[in-house]
Amino acid sequence: MKKVIIIGAGGHSAEITDYITHYNNSVAPELCFDVVGYIDDNKENYDSYSLVSPYLGTIQDHEVSEEAEYIMGIANIQFRRTIVENFLQKGAKFATLIHPSAIVSPSAIVGEGCVVAHNASIGPKAIIGNFNMLNSRCTIGHDSTIGNFNFIGPQVVLSGFTKVGNNNMFGVNSATIPTIEIGDNNTIAAGMIITKTVKDNETHFYRFKEKVVIT
Repeated sequence: MKKVIIIGAGGHSAEITDYITHYNNSVAPELCFDVVGYIDDNKENYDSYSLVSPYLGTIQDHEVSEEAEYIMGIANIQFRRTIVENFLQKGAKFATLIHPSAIVSPSAIVGEGCVVAHNASIGPKAIIGNFNMLNSRCTIGHDSTIGNFNFIGPQVVLSGFTKVGNNNMFGVNSATIPTIEIGDNNTIAAGMIITKTVKDNETHFYRFKEKVVIT
């Protein structure tokens, strides 16, 4: 079994814990994840959920384990990259977790420290970088490339040949048309359909919403 420590002990970590349970039920015992425990700077997060393993203390005071790998269980994109890079500097290793219900093409590549949630789909020749969160029922189209430290929300659709940089947040049900390029550090609001290039450090959202009634 592979020992893992989950960084964070809130709702996102609880979801990841469920993914691990489903994963462990689908693989041979030697391939299972053994959750050693959770670290979180706010113990109240841990106390709010019936997590399977003990609270191990704060992230700030945690000494990196040589016997366990880590899984990022914090959803807030403002903290994810900083924490991961700090742990990497201390010698931490990160596991990649792919839910058994996800469909991943044999020709796709999924990097270190990624979590791929249930019913997600990664198409042929797609390249997923490191430390990305691909949430439930999202679709990464064929020949798409995703950089590092992106958070892909539930039911997001990135169409074929989409190129995404680093540290982007995609809200629920957002999407791209084919061949779109998105840079770094962007926020794509829920429900947005991206039809033009997005550079860096931008937020895309609907300023006005129209209601069309057909009679």
